[in-house]
Amino acid sequence: MSEIQLPQFPEPYWREMKLPTFEKLTTSIKADVGIVGGGITGITAAYLLSKQNLKVVLIDSDEILNGTTGHTTAKITAQHGLIYDEFMKHMGEEKTAKYYHAAIKAKEFIKNTISENKIDCDYETQDAYVYTNDDNYIVQLENEIKAYEKLEISSEYLSEMPLNLPVKAAIMMKDQAQFHPLKYLKALVQASKDNGVEFYENTTAVDIEYNKHPNIVTKDGHRITCNHVIAASHFPFYDKQSFYFARMYPERSYVLSINSKLKYPGGMYINAESPSRSVRSTPGEKGALWLIGGENHKTGQGESVIHHYEKLEDFSSKHFEMKNIAYRWSAQDLTTIDKVPYIGPVSKGESNVYVATGYRKWGMTNGTAAAMILADKITETPNEYADIYEPSRFQPDPSVRKFIEMNADVAKHMLKGKLDFSNNELAQIKPDEAIVTRINGKRTGVYKDKEQTLHAVDTTCTHLGCEVEWNSGDRSWDCPCHGSRFSYEGNVMEGPAKKPLAKVDIKSEHG
Repeated sequence: MSEIQLPQFPEPYWREMKLPTFEKLTTSIKADVGIVGGGITGITAAYLLSKQNLKVVLIDSDEILNGTTGHTTAKITAQHGLIYDEFMKHMGEEKTAKYYHAAIKAKEFIKNTISENKIDCDYETQDAYVYTNDDNYIVQLENEIKAYEKLEISSEYLSEMPLNLPVKAAIMMKDQAQFHPLKYLKALVQASKDNGVEFYENTTAVDIEYNKHPNIVTKDGHRITCNHVIAASHFPFYDKQSFYFARMYPERSYVLSINSKLKYPGGMYINAESPSRSVRSTPGEKGALWLIGGENHKTGQGESVIHHYEKLEDFSSKHFEMKNIAYRWSAQDLTTIDKVPYIGPVSKGESNVYVATGYRKWGMTNGTAAAMILADKITETPNEYADIYEPSRFQPDPSVRKFIEMNADVAKHMLKGKLDFSNNELAQIKPDEAIVTRINGKRTGVYKDKEQTLHAVDTTCTHLGCEVEWNSGDRSWDCPCHGSRFSYEGNVMEGPAKKPLAKVDIKSEHG
């Protein structure tokens, strides 16, 4: 590991800018469309629908643009790793072409919206590269370029790249793009406000009730009565027995924003093998910032989180003559069992409640495509891409196999957590550290903050009862089964859990 220090706390570079703030919803209201989630899908949908003279209300459980959208690497591309050969085999050329063209249409929408609204958001056209330095992956890249050719994707098969990394094969997809996502979305928020959209922060949706129309019910008991609901809250806050938690799996990934002694050569890069590595640049105050990402793993599983940052640090030092680390952050992404997002009615019986989730780390194009598809559904406008994303779809292969694998993994981790009889002592905890111990026979997580205050929680996840694990990099309790995340105080940070972890009174329990 290099001698360069990691920033103590995670914070994305994007959120250095000043963002608008909004009040909490304090009364029941009515709207044509209620949107839950203030990321790229929710905000883009609000923008599109407000242009159709619909009354739109958007709520977020935290601050807008502070979820996955605020923690992205912000590549606007249809190159989503090695995906097109796999899709051709499992869903055929016609549907695969729809997936590609939906991403391209989303990319063009972003470009045109920036132009129409004169948004200064560091938008740049860049070529995108997927590469390998592993002999075992060369055949996969050869098959992928054949799929590109069938789909008539503008591309090149290469043996070297502009970026100075060891490579045995690479595929370049031409004329993709990158930008500053929050500068872009801040402008869409303002345009939506100008069109009459109401935004509310720190307003948590917990359910949908039906009268004549769907009512979004908030944690404080207020209701938003509307004709249509869009659940764009990353993990759907409303499931309607569709078991989304069993049809997706959550992954964490990490990003370092570094300064380098080298000049950035252009391009956006991602490797095909594990461990994952992603590279792009963005303009910074002192020259280009290099965004080095990767180290994907299932949420709540694997080694200490801080080690993932350290591996990215080693990679950056080895290949890019790193001068310093300006920022570090992490993100959580959801992948569906067939790798195609769920976009459409939350269940077959509810045609006016929509879900958008499972973007598999490619939220800039998938999230924008979702907003376009759902806006078209609400305005009864035909959309040629909508059918491939229907949440009620079922692909026999690979869906069945993946479903079994995912849920066997859940069962393994549920059992492992219950049998983990740790007995660490509270006196062992150092400031800004956590342990798992037993208090009166109960598995308890205890974090000590900088002021020496102990925060103790029952580690049983409030979703389905798995045992959460400590995430040292982000100071959170993460569930290895379905990806729920909680703050060190036990508050919900990521679904599917809706209720906080139970607090444990150390004084009464421990004398």
